[in-house]
Amino acid sequence: MITIIPAIDIIGGKCVRLEQGDYSLKKIYEEDPLTVARRFEDAGIKRLHLVDLDGARSRQVENWNTLERIAGKTKLVIDFGGGIASDHDIKVVFDSGAAMAVVGSIAVNDPDMFQAWLFAYGAARIILGADVRDRKIAVAGWTDITTIELHDFVTEFKAMGVRQVLCTDISKDGMMAGSSVDLYRELTDRYMGMEFIASGGISSIQEIHTLNESGVAGAIIGKALYEGLISVEELKVFI
Repeated sequence: MITIIPAIDIIGGKCVRLEQGDYSLKKIYEEDPLTVARRFEDAGIKRLHLVDLDGARSRQVENWNTLERIAGKTKLVIDFGGGIASDHDIKVVFDSGAAMAVVGSIAVNDPDMFQAWLFAYGAARIILGADVRDRKIAVAGWTDITTIELHDFVTEFKAMGVRQVLCTDISKDGMMAGSSVDLYRELTDRYMGMEFIASGGISSIQEIHTLNESGVAGAIIGKALYEGLISVEELKVFI
């Protein structure tokens, strides 16, 4: 059964959403992210995807205090991403209460450090962030599109021992126009033994059923929840 993972994106300590990763297209949904997290928990949600958008842009973790508050005042299992670029960053993330860290840019820029983290913390706690536009890997808060092909990227890190991949199609993110179901089906078919989390564009409960059938391990839902296209009540069949 697919795991439902609501997303809380943080800028300046506030819960926001962007469109296609564009920081100029920011919409604030809640001043206090803890309020949103508690709302999810009260509805029966168990997982949370927390993204430090300030950190993603500055390339160092900034909103660790928000992580610490949510982890300390809820029982949500939190994966945290954005700005994890040093040994200090990843230590702060885990010390602040994250169960898992989503790491993308450092995997591109310093694969040796990524491998060291994978060895130190284990494959259960390190999620490879594979953010893509036109099947090319993006880094630095999606502001830099590399020439690295998605399949080459996943293949390289599977060989290192990665078992969890969060794949976001940037062109879909925040647009509520549907996710890249065919891409996720292709990934789950090709990489047996790996768990893929779908992210970007999920806009209806029917689409989550389709993703469930595709074999992905989880689905991150953001704007569709905040805008009311998907209700928490509808998600209870997966909770």
